Amino acid sequence: MKKDFIKKDFIKKDTAKSHYGTRDYAKKDDTKKASVKKDFGKKEYDKKTYDKKTYTKKDGGKADAAKKSEEPKKRDYGKRTFVKRDTETKEREVWNAGNMLYPAPVVLVSVADASGKTNILTVAWTGTICSDPAMLYISVRPERYSYQMIKESKEFVVNLTTKDLAQATDYCGVRSGKDVDKWKEAHLTAGKAQEVSAPIIMESPVNIECKVVEVKELGSHHMFIAKVVAVDVDPTYLNSKGKLELNRTELIAYSHGEYLETGKSIGTFGYSVKRGAASKWGATKKRR
Repeated sequence: MKKDFIKKDFIKKDTAKSHYGTRDYAKKDDTKKASVKKDFGKKEYDKKTYDKKTYTKKDGGKADAAKKSEEPKKRDYGKRTFVKRDTETKEREVWNAGNMLYPAPVVLVSVADASGKTNILTVAWTGTICSDPAMLYISVRPERYSYQMIKESKEFVVNLTTKDLAQATDYCGVRSGKDVDKWKEAHLTAGKAQEVSAPIIMESPVNIECKVVEVKELGSHHMFIAKVVAVDVDPTYLNSKGKLELNRTELIAYSHGEYLETGKSIGTFGYSVKRGAASKWGATKKRR
């Protein structure tokens, strides 16, 4: 009975009368602390939220809204552009079949008929077709004035063109030998060839004498396949060892309706696999 009283009295004393009891201290201080801390924390949180709102308010809500709207759009746009163009579809425009093999060599072809009459025509559809024996071709429209001369004589000379010959090259391609004397109007000099009756153009650094071996009637153009029988070279472009420095002549090319100068050298044949050489796309691989 006494034990129960003491226990009850102890509990009553601690909770009701004492300000220093454990339970009273917890009740008095912890409750207050928790309450103050809770309120303070809430106020602090509200304050932070208010500051954030104030910052948003400062810009009228535009900066934050713009940031949210622009960033995803920018990321999506960049991603779509990169993936669509470079890694996934690689979309291309598909055109009708046509000649797009550019740049092409543009040359002056000199010809002569049986009577000795000569002419010059500009040709861009030309190229090497065999190394041994040396062979090349030119493709000419049948309606061209020089076409019959080539077909009858089965000879022509391919004269390489340079920057200095650009205007003459264009002129000989847009004027007909039926109407004008191209030699005179283009200020070109005819020289004697070694193996063919057609003349060479002295202003050209290299003259390639050819004899026709076959004619292919393809369509808009007829291809004259010819064997190279001689090459005439201007000695001005030979170095001390007798080697032709052709790239010093400032050759020109034709590309999609324009005449272009040839640029500086960016490499030599086989440079990508030379020992010790490094390329832009990585170290040189060894041959296996």
